[in-house]
Amino acid sequence: MLGVGDMALFLSTSTASQGQFILPAALDYTAAFLFALTGALVAYERKYDLTGMAALALAVGLGGGIIRDGIFLQQVPAAVEHWQYLAAVAAAVAFAAIIGDKIEKQLKIVILVADAAGLGMYAAVGASKSLSVGLTVYAAGLIGIINATGGGMLRDMFSGKDPEIFLPGQLYATVALVGVVVFLTLGAGFDLPPWVAAVVCIAVTFVLRIVTVMFNITTSPAHDHAMRTRAVSASKSVLGRLRKR
Repeated sequence: MLGVGDMALFLSTSTASQGQFILPAALDYTAAFLFALTGALVAYERKYDLTGMAALALAVGLGGGIIRDGIFLQQVPAAVEHWQYLAAVAAAVAFAAIIGDKIEKQLKIVILVADAAGLGMYAAVGASKSLSVGLTVYAAGLIGIINATGGGMLRDMFSGKDPEIFLPGQLYATVALVGVVVFLTLGAGFDLPPWVAAVVCIAVTFVLRIVTVMFNITTSPAHDHAMRTRAVSASKSVLGRLRKR
C-alpha cells in the first residue's frame, strides 16, 4: 500500500511512454461539439444573432482545447490544424438553430446534459494528451481539469455572467477533478487501456454532475463557512482578553 511519501513521488515523477495514453481523436471532436452546443444554446436563449451564436459556440467548443495545447502542452492547437473541430462547431450551431424553438422549455436541461457529457470527455482527453507527451501524472491531472472547465468558464464570461466555477452552487470543478482522478487511477495506476479509463471517467463525471443538480448539492459562500465563523469568534475573544490586560 502506498504511503503519503510514495504517493507524492508517484504524482511528481510518474510518466507515460509516448503514445501509450492516446485516445481516439473522435472523443475530442465530440467534446468540442457538446461544449459548442452549450454555447450556441446559451446564445439562443439570450437572443443573439447567428454571428453571436457562432462566435460563442466557437469560443466555448474550442477554448479549453486551445488553452490545453497552446499554453500547457506548447503545441500548435489541434483545433487549428484539423478541420474536424471547426466542422463540429458548425454542426453544433446548425443543430441549435434548428432545434432551439422546439426545446425552448427544456433548454436548460439540454445544456446541462451536453455540458455534463463534455466535461468528462475533455477531462479524459486533457489528461491523456498530457501523459502521451511525457508529462507527470500530477501535471496531467491539472491540465485535464483546466481542459474540462475552460470552455464553461469562457461560456459564462462571454455571455456576461460570473463564471459558474467561481460561484457557490452545484459542484463543477470538483466533479471534473473526480473524473480526472478516476481516469489517472485506472489508466496510470492500474494500467488499464486508455479507452476503458476514459469511458469510466466520462460515466462517473456525467452521473456526478447530474446528481449534484438533481439533489441540489451545492457549495456555500466562503464567509458562511462554520470554520470561518469559529475562527473569527476565537480571534475576537483572544483580542478582547489581550485588551483587558
